[in-house]
Amino acid sequence: MKIFKKFIIIILLLTFNNLYANENSERNEITKNLRCLICQGQSVYDSDSDFANSMKILVDKKLEEGLTEKEIYNYFKKKYGDWILYDPGLNKNTYLLWLLPILIFLFGGAIIFKSFILKK
Repeated sequence: MKIFKKFIIIILLLTFNNLYANENSERNEITKNLRCLICQGQSVYDSDSDFANSMKILVDKKLEEGLTEKEIYNYFKKKYGDWILYDPGLNKNTYLLWLLPILIFLFGGAIIFKSFILKK
């Protein structure tokens, strides 16, 4: 009987945990894409700095006001610049960021082609 009670308690805890996680899922997705300016290697979601905690509260407020994810990102971009986003999108300031990997791939492919294929 004790095992059954423990099993029921575990099931209830997991259920309530999932409900809480789903409730904050939109906030979590937004804060995972925002860079913490204090812990520069972490997202706001992962950071526990005062700055990150205040941004989490601000994201909650903006969601309660009815702003969409895109509107919240635009708000933070206006306030902190494109650098605040981990996925800044394609615009005139980020062309090099998006095109550099493709250029490196093509350059590397040309070197490999020249080294192996043309030597034969």
